[in-house]
Amino acid sequence: MDSIVAHIAGHIDPNHTVPLFVAIQGPQGSGKSYLSAQLKQRLSQTPHSLVVAVFSIDDLYLPHDELVHLATQEPPNSLWAGRGQPGTHDVKLGIEIMQKLRSRCKSLELPCFDKSLFNGEGDRLATGTIIDSFVDVVILEGWCVGFHPISSQELSARWNGIWREEIARLNLPDLTTKFDLERVNQSLKDYMELWSYFDIFIQIKPVPLQSYPSQYSIIYKWRLQQEHNMKAINGGRGMSDEAVKAFVDRYIPGYVFFGDIPPFSATPTWLTAGLRLCIDDERRQLGVEPM
Repeated sequence: MDSIVAHIAGHIDPNHTVPLFVAIQGPQGSGKSYLSAQLKQRLSQTPHSLVVAVFSIDDLYLPHDELVHLATQEPPNSLWAGRGQPGTHDVKLGIEIMQKLRSRCKSLELPCFDKSLFNGEGDRLATGTIIDSFVDVVILEGWCVGFHPISSQELSARWNGIWREEIARLNLPDLTTKFDLERVNQSLKDYMELWSYFDIFIQIKPVPLQSYPSQYSIIYKWRLQQEHNMKAINGGRGMSDEAVKAFVDRYIPGYVFFGDIPPFSATPTWLTAGLRLCIDDERRQLGVEPM
């Protein structure tokens, strides 16, 4: 943690003319929100005394009615049957927020998405988090933050290669079609402008363990823990265990096809300022290394 705090603090504009934009990426349940909260706490305290704003890519999900519309459009896309994959976020809203933060807008509202509403389908709340002061550091965290579109040749290679292998390893149902993935890949192009604001990129990377059939197996465990924790707090609102399994199933294609960071389809703005935080299956920190 100390090295990450020092890394961020070392990139702060000494004149505070523009905020520093920090991305945090990691699989579901890996501790992105916890790390973001810890960084905000540490950076807000002396000797840094910085104003830090944190929000999640999840808070940029489309409102429930728009998610339903997307899920029922023709031709249907199984990966857009609910929130999650690129294409289910309000990217335009995200860019507007980043623009306002960069321009040192003193008062703005960050959206807030409540995942417990509509039996776990979720919805954007009518009111969000109000930012009423100039911000020094902006942290945007999310499972697909920094994902890049891939070439059609690479998509085909993964469809016929690693995707077939992961279907067998994870015993996945018939989830998607190549055409579905091509549409998600096309949607990712809209996210590149949002990613272009990042000055620093921090990736939480689980170390693969031989005890799991796939490098993605741990995500099911972590995401189920996450749902149980939320339901324990809110009185039981959320998804059943079976629904969580189906929910994570729908995310796996995103990891397999677009989750390699690096490589990149274009040179990222943060290329020399990336850190990888390695963790084990209990989320214990194993070390920090340059990306």
